[in-house]
Amino acid sequence: MKPSDFNSYGARRGNHEVMVRGTFANVRLRNKLVPHIEGGYTRYLPTGEEMSIFDASAKYIAEKISLVILAGKEYGSGSSRDWAAKGPKLLGVRCVIAESYERIHRSNLVGMGILPLQFRAGENAESLHLTGEEVFEISGIRDAVEDFTTGREIKVRASHGDKTTEFHALVRIDTPVEAQYYKNGGILPFVLRQLVTAKN
Repeated sequence: MKPSDFNSYGARRGNHEVMVRGTFANVRLRNKLVPHIEGGYTRYLPTGEEMSIFDASAKYIAEKISLVILAGKEYGSGSSRDWAAKGPKLLGVRCVIAESYERIHRSNLVGMGILPLQFRAGENAESLHLTGEEVFEISGIRDAVEDFTTGREIKVRASHGDKTTEFHALVRIDTPVEAQYYKNGGILPFVLRQLVTAKN
């Protein structure tokens, strides 16, 4: 086949290496860590170097640094649903903090073992003066999963230099089944453990 035959990520969605590189590769993406560039770029914070999101995530993964996404309203809308949560998981994302979620994408994040948190009403990254350069500490995840109730909030601590911001965010694990998925690291590990238990 000719290179021109592979004109979209959708045409190559069976190849995970291609699709991981395609995650966040939308040419209209606006990442506030690099406000002067459109597309799938970011700033690798330890050095300040600008590079593709894929290349930066590979560096963070090698350093065993998990990633957090700060997002706005209706996060996940218009996404290619089968890869919209798989891609971030393979890029090292462990949590998304958004103003709101597209319904199915929120559930898919949980299914991949990514924690969806939601800012309180009236709050967002801008109002809390979060830039994305912070180190995030999230307290109370285990309790929220083990003792599941809807509407649970947990504390998030964001630190950058000598500045620390603390706020509470809503845990968007919305059902007991989702709590079990997240507790097991996602739907696939959950199903595998169920199969192993059934055989024993």
